[in-house]
Amino acid sequence: MNDTKNYKQGTVLFLEGESGDCMYEIQTGSVGIYRDYQGPNEKLVAELFGGKVFGEMGLLDHAPRSATAVVMQDSVLTVICEDQFYAYFEENPSVVLDIMQQMCGRLRKTTKNYVEACHTVYDTVETEKKGEKKSKSLLDRIKALCDFYNNYVYNDGDFYPYF
Repeated sequence: MNDTKNYKQGTVLFLEGESGDCMYEIQTGSVGIYRDYQGPNEKLVAELFGGKVFGEMGLLDHAPRSATAVVMQDSVLTVICEDQFYAYFEENPSVVLDIMQQMCGRLRKTTKNYVEACHTVYDTVETEKKGEKKSKSLLDRIKALCDFYNNYVYNDGDFYPYF
């Protein structure tokens, strides 16, 4: 039913911006998740190992891939395509919980950072109203937020994490 294959180090599994019609489960080896792969701003966002599932967002919402996935070391991966999706979850119900927990963690982190961004903007406006000089800690907060959102891609009105 599902297709388990061997992949060599350096194999590109999918590219940022492509449509997603399958997800992957790592049996052995590791996969790197990259932003701007082989571009001037390339960034390794995550390295995933055995037992992890990735690519599920593209499969679930059919939005463009938010990152590029590259095999970091020779790996064995199970490919779960759309036509196998429900059967895979019936056979592996714990994976559904794992995906939900990962997505909840991402949502909590995004919400926390959104609230921090709102506070930062408010503090900036209030500081400027009073004619005060921006404090170093305020600038540090702004930079931290920018760093966080640099790990996300803005697409079709939403932020999508790069992992």
